Amino acid sequence: MRASVSTAQDLGMPAIYLHLLAELLHTIGVDERDLLLRVGLDPHRLNSTDLRVSQTQASEFVTRAIIESGEPGLGIMLARELKMPLHGALGTAVMSSRTLEDALELMTRYLTLRAPHLQVSKRQNGGNAWYTVSCGMDLGPLQGFIMDAVMFGCVFMGGQLTGQVVEGTRVLRRGPEPAYFQRFRSQLPVPVEYGASEDALVIPTSQLNLPIRFSNDQLAAASRNQCEEALRQLTEDAGFACRVRRVIETSHPFPPKLARVAGTLFVSERTLKRRLQEENASFQNLVDQVRLERAGELLTTTRMNLSQIADALGYADAANFTRAFKRWTGTSPSRYRNQALTPPVARPEPALSATT
Repeated sequence: MRASVSTAQDLGMPAIYLHLLAELLHTIGVDERDLLLRVGLDPHRLNSTDLRVSQTQASEFVTRAIIESGEPGLGIMLARELKMPLHGALGTAVMSSRTLEDALELMTRYLTLRAPHLQVSKRQNGGNAWYTVSCGMDLGPLQGFIMDAVMFGCVFMGGQLTGQVVEGTRVLRRGPEPAYFQRFRSQLPVPVEYGASEDALVIPTSQLNLPIRFSNDQLAAASRNQCEEALRQLTEDAGFACRVRRVIETSHPFPPKLARVAGTLFVSERTLKRRLQEENASFQNLVDQVRLERAGELLTTTRMNLSQIADALGYADAANFTRAFKRWTGTSPSRYRNQALTPPVARPEPALSATT
């Protein structure tokens, strides 16, 4: 029996995918900003390859997006828009690989970084390599959307990487063909067969040696190291405090109330406080951590004045923000900004002594 979203570890979904989905909704006439705000997500925080959105919020947003757009094929539409740089370090590592097989090996190992709870297994049979994608938990309405995006996204990305359709490739999908798929069949460059016993990408082994157009051994090695570190960090960040922090990081309005975060995570306020205490954390400290990080970003990357920054961070006025910032950092926001924006003074080169 598979776990549900509310009971299993919430590893979060990369915010950038919801940002891209929001852009898609805009093109088909849906007020994406209003929809994000109703789910409690800050539209300005989603355009990041690093931030992750809690799975419960991601599921609610996708579910509402499908209902309000009347388009159950949003996962396939998203698959067409996925470009390698959107996948962070994994995208860079894949793009830098030597061959298609190397790229697929990276996807097999690190898919969890981009699509939590999905696993890829490989086997060879009859001259074909089978890359089977499975899910270790019940994602509810999010599952069909994610499987569409991942399975068909792999097909489109194969073309991006090799510069051609990978001949002989097939996509196998479990269950009966959904009614909406017929509208998209002609847009897919490879055959798709429903009614299979597994969700799989089937590629002739003769095609696995296709070279990647952007191959770079040095960049590939560095990016793979980043993927290893990210995977380690994601595993460590599976605790309850990290789940709470993810909700705080992407919430609108900011800072979110404790009751709102508890409701998002399907726990009572008392349970949220108790579980944070068990991890030696507190809700207010997590809010302040996010506030400090946002303050640093706003001070160094925008021209917002202190009153505007204070308002964005949920303070009554600039004075309250300044006091809190000094308490966190030991310096004022203005001095912090000046130091960050002032280029270091280059030391003069020592004069060469004259030779005689």
